[in-house]
Amino acid sequence: MVYFVGAGTGAVDLITVRGMRLLEQADVVIYAGSLVNPELLAYTGKECQCYNSATMTLEEVIAVMCRAQKEGKMTVRLHTGEPSIYGAVREQMDELDKRGIPYESCPGVSACFGAAASLNLEYTLPDVSQSLIITRMAGRTSVPERESIESFASHHASMAIYLSTGMLEELSGRLIAGGYEKDTPAVLVYKATWPDEEAYITTVEKLAGVAAEHNITKTALVLVGDVIAHRDYAKSRLYAADFATEFRKGVSKENAVKCD
Repeated sequence: MVYFVGAGTGAVDLITVRGMRLLEQADVVIYAGSLVNPELLAYTGKECQCYNSATMTLEEVIAVMCRAQKEGKMTVRLHTGEPSIYGAVREQMDELDKRGIPYESCPGVSACFGAAASLNLEYTLPDVSQSLIITRMAGRTSVPERESIESFASHHASMAIYLSTGMLEELSGRLIAGGYEKDTPAVLVYKATWPDEEAYITTVEKLAGVAAEHNITKTALVLVGDVIAHRDYAKSRLYAADFATEFRKGVSKENAVKCD
């Protein structure tokens, strides 16, 4: 059996309990190189065989899984963050399907949510944005034209932009061309939730300058949107005193409990 496990954003205690237990039970672990906190491997048993996939091809990864399956061993494929986002897991699953090897997935915490926690940020503030767009710039992996940065920027929604740190000058230009104002709040988050995390609140126009000033060239996430300023938003109706739910009766504003 192969388990695709999300390692979380970086902090060793942000892996799920299920993910931790799978690591404890694993006979073989294939982890995503330096992008996975090495402390997570301490959860594995003494006899567990660990492989660094940063030095491996897809064929070599599958070969390790096949050998483990033939030997009746359990394999954990340890990916960064949440494997369903830029994890390249489908191609591995398809190869396992061809060989009749069973597998399951265990979710993890993606970097955009780790970054939000570090910044105490809410992506969906009423009257500001009710959507979060997760995307990336085209690099060695292409991006469909219909998913261009400009087209997404036109929505003025909250955005989390992965794998684009080396293209920040271009990214800023395309965000502005798409409709964001130059002074739209933005954050550059380096290694979210890792011990050496760095986060810099800036604007869309100044992203590249901030990265250069702090020598950030990779392993960073860009957040964009007015929610970063957390102002000019409406309060949620869910907790309004006059809003009735299945579990709570609504009361008039005059009779609502006041907080001193």
